[in-house]
Amino acid sequence: MSLRHSDIVIDENNPFANCKLERKKYADVLTQIVKAYDTGFVLAINNKWGTGKTTFVKMWQATLELQKYKAIYFNAWENDFEDNALTALMGELKLLISHDLKEDFKILLNKGAILSKHILPTLVKAIVAKHFDLKELQDFSEKATEGLTTMLEEDISLYIKKKKSIGEFKAELEKFIKKNNDGKPLIFIIDELDRCRPNYAVQILEQIKHFFSVKNIIFILSIDKEQLGNAIKGVYGNDRIDSEEYLKRFIDIEYSIPEPSTELFCRYLYNYFDFGSFFSTQNRLNIYETREDENLFIEMSIFLFKISKTSLRQQEKIYSHARVALKSFTENGYVFPQIFFILIFIKVNHKEFYSKIADKKLKLTELQSELQKWLITNNIEEDLYQQTIIEAYLLIFYKNYITTYYFKPKIYEGNGDKKEWIINSVFDNTQHNFRTFVDALDHRRSGPGLEYLLHKIELLDNLKD
Repeated sequence: MSLRHSDIVIDENNPFANCKLERKKYADVLTQIVKAYDTGFVLAINNKWGTGKTTFVKMWQATLELQKYKAIYFNAWENDFEDNALTALMGELKLLISHDLKEDFKILLNKGAILSKHILPTLVKAIVAKHFDLKELQDFSEKATEGLTTMLEEDISLYIKKKKSIGEFKAELEKFIKKNNDGKPLIFIIDELDRCRPNYAVQILEQIKHFFSVKNIIFILSIDKEQLGNAIKGVYGNDRIDSEEYLKRFIDIEYSIPEPSTELFCRYLYNYFDFGSFFSTQNRLNIYETREDENLFIEMSIFLFKISKTSLRQQEKIYSHARVALKSFTENGYVFPQIFFILIFIKVNHKEFYSKIADKKLKLTELQSELQKWLITNNIEEDLYQQTIIEAYLLIFYKNYITTYYFKPKIYEGNGDKKEWIINSVFDNTQHNFRTFVDALDHRRSGPGLEYLLHKIELLDNLKD
């Protein structure tokens, strides 16, 4: 059993064969866009971190290659050790050339070298600098009267050389792409631009715009636009640039991969981490109290992930932690899979709330108030049912956890039909389901307490073979 989710194997003959999120149809749409506008553009795939963009673009790259497109995958985050983005981008281009085009690439390389030596240093300085250095400003003022005319002539001459160098580079690049790609556009996928050094991210964007905007190159930017916007603001200064407007200069088309089915992904993770080897053993299926553990665990995970919009990466993390913690239970031990999963979910997504529970810092009504902050749904009947289950579980388990000889918090007083309810549900307006759940849980004859479950979740107990 693997603790960390491995990279998905991409079948070169059927790239989306192992895609568990049914995303091939979205790759097909993007391929149609590439075919329709093959002279060149910049497309941004904009989704949050941890939503599976990297796997998607790698599968799409392999699909494009099957259709005889030349597609480059460049991970900006893994390559931001290189100060000069042009060097990295040209290096990726070199990997594509055939033997008989080496001379053409040398010509392109020479043009790129001129850019790299004479233009990029000033471009990068302009991008990275956030304010004038006072000493430089004073020096400039002192020299301004000495040779203003000479300086202006030099600047004009340098400007003409820069403009000519950029034009020559772009012309050679366009010729090179045309010779090397059999009439198809080159697809240049740039991934994780939002995770690399901010000045490097801006440098790549600026160079795509100024140096690589030629016919027959299509750039695909796989980004979290919000995070990339923050990086841009970090370079230029928060109050000096509108990152949304800045990015519009570079991006022609923006596309977001639709969210996958939460149920589909949960069932995939359940099988991947092999929960069935614990929950679905014959011994557990023969015990009335544990035979539904698998369904209860999956249903609770689907519900919590769906209402919280937890990223795919976080879902993997929660399932992985749950599987490790589960190894400390005995084969036929009671788990109470719903509260077990609820606690792990809170531990990963709501750390402060989890700490308050573990440290016994809350009153019962305060626990309900904390729940109300994030356990928000569309108020449909099925959601209200699950909300009430979570509320009842946490209240009962937490009440028993904080109870001492001298301190006995109560949810109700009395017995049977004569109960007087001290605490009512904040979710179940009828109170019927809430009181039914509380009754059932409060009178259970077996099963673990909250302290026992917290020990398992904190990995404080030995793991079983």
